[in-house]
Amino acid sequence: MAIEPRKVFLCGICTMPLEYCEFSGTQEKCKLWLRENDEDKYSEIYGVKGLTEGVENASRVIIKRNERNKRKCVTTIYGLDIFGVDLKKAAKMFANRFACGSSVAKNNQGQDEIVVQGDFSDELHNLILSNWPNVPEENIDRVEEKKKKKSDA
Repeated sequence: MAIEPRKVFLCGICTMPLEYCEFSGTQEKCKLWLRENDEDKYSEIYGVKGLTEGVENASRVIIKRNERNKRKCVTTIYGLDIFGVDLKKAAKMFANRFACGSSVAKNNQGQDEIVVQGDFSDELHNLILSNWPNVPEENIDRVEEKKKKKSDA
């Protein structure tokens, strides 16, 4: 039983596979060529539905727990805005639900994130799934960050 090779559809302009046309520098010409030659492939790759599904499947919601002091910690959530969640309303709901401080802030990369005071990573995971069904469970990651201990030098 031999494995059948995949049939890769190559672009007529940049001679790359269609998924890599955006990196060739001739993306607009490639789009026009593809629209003229294969309307189905064009709508599959560049259609509105294809683009939004690709972005949502590739994007992750990350719930990160940071330790501030020995007993204090902060939970940050980013990536919710990609799924159409209003971050201010979500932060307000988290603050009311957990009776803690919660706000929307920008992280080092300039992206908006929700900062919740306290360790609520497990509860936030369940709350996100119950309130926003358009966020898939497999796209939610939990990360725990601890401060490095100072060495005895």
